[in-house]
Amino acid sequence: MPDNDPKTGQAMTYHDSTPAVQDKQALLDDLVDANHILFDEGVLDAFGHVSIRHPDDPERFLLARNMAPGLVTRDDILTFELDGTPVDAEGRKVYLERFIHGEIYRLRPDVMAVVHSHSPSVVPFSAVKSTPLRPMCHMSGFLGDGAPIFEIRDVAGTATDLLIRDRALGASLADSLGENNVVLMRGHGATVTAATLKQAVYRAIYVEVNARLQADALRLGPVEYLTAGEARSAMETTEGQVERPWQLWKQRARQARATSTS
Repeated sequence: MPDNDPKTGQAMTYHDSTPAVQDKQALLDDLVDANHILFDEGVLDAFGHVSIRHPDDPERFLLARNMAPGLVTRDDILTFELDGTPVDAEGRKVYLERFIHGEIYRLRPDVMAVVHSHSPSVVPFSAVKSTPLRPMCHMSGFLGDGAPIFEIRDVAGTATDLLIRDRALGASLADSLGENNVVLMRGHGATVTAATLKQAVYRAIYVEVNARLQADALRLGPVEYLTAGEARSAMETTEGQVERPWQLWKQRARQARATSTS
């Protein structure tokens, strides 16, 4: 279905050769690649999801239908309102936890991409609150002073399935995120945000790397973490080169797809 003009409500029509359409198609291709990259890098498995804010309407976002990220194609990308209502699902199942994305986009106008994962090295830090996840290497300066933890028991009691099933829970998660780039979800996973899709993918991968390194370092002794100034400077330097790892990860993911279908 065509997108509606956010001002008039009328269906928008484009010629495929216009720069706006070419840019949007490239962004959709990037979103497909992001799903595959995060799967191939071990951040997502059959679960988890990645979204982008709609390029034509900041009150909407783009997210795949309910499926394994490693299998996503462009035709699987759907449009959602910020309240989680699918615009063009046409009967296709949607992710239960789409409210994570919509409520973060609502609270944080600076966020343009969101990754939710069950990143295996990160989950332990969500459950051991006495040991915060903090940046211990220059590649993860985006962690700042450390990642806050969303405790679902504080807002929904002690008998939930830990999933973000509605807008209220999504809003509470967004509040826990605050102005940070990453929020952990106790016993569940993590949600990563960024100003671009490529930056969000970079952060989702390196929060997993940092968690693994931090767990290893803690077995050796007290860890010397980055200062706030070091974290900020390192983030500016490394994330200014995000195209470099993106191209590597994209090529590797596309080669893996080609091999699996040959």
